[in-house]
Amino acid sequence: MRNESEHDTASGGSPDPRLTLWEPVCRAIALLLGPYAEVVLHDPDTDRVMGIWNAMGPRGAGDPSLLGELDALDPADRDVYGPYEKLLADGRRLSSVSAVLRAPDGHPSAVLCVNLDRTPLEQAAALLSSFGAPVVRRPEPLFEQDWSERIQHIVGGYVRDHGRPVERLGRAERLTVVGLLDEAGVFEVRRAAPVVAGALKASRSTVYALLSEHRARRTTTP
Repeated sequence: MRNESEHDTASGGSPDPRLTLWEPVCRAIALLLGPYAEVVLHDPDTDRVMGIWNAMGPRGAGDPSLLGELDALDPADRDVYGPYEKLLADGRRLSSVSAVLRAPDGHPSAVLCVNLDRTPLEQAAALLSSFGAPVVRRPEPLFEQDWSERIQHIVGGYVRDHGRPVERLGRAERLTVVGLLDEAGVFEVRRAAPVVAGALKASRSTVYALLSEHRARRTTTP
């Protein structure tokens, strides 16, 4: 397995001053995001890798960077580019960010690249998604006798469909919900009214008044 970090040296065996300057930053990013992030410091002058931390592939310090022409980059991005997608040969998807690090005179001194392996994030998202919603229809026969479940299902469905908390429902909306509950046979159960009142966050008298109004409208509607 490749070492956690590899770095090159300047001529004569002495550390490259750019590497001395930026290595703590690269190491800090690698420690924070490792083992899922590869951090690479490139030399734009020689187009070689100066240092690499948590390497995800076979390349190491001194290998070609293959950066391309920095002058062709969009100056509007202010030397920070990404996140953009990259793919590894094994199919893993990476989110990558590159930053051009400039010397005081404005000359590109180094290019810092951070490649984040998205595999654990995608696996977590898939797991959460599998728990997030039913994938089959609810088996209604199991709930035919559970009138309290029916109340929660009808009130909760209305709230979700209209994107408004139950305590913010107006009288007309509460009347509609009570009508849905009545049509579902909820009020045929003697103990249903208090449970409906709790679900709608309303008083029992309000529920009875809404139920009477709904039934009166239903009998007068041709």
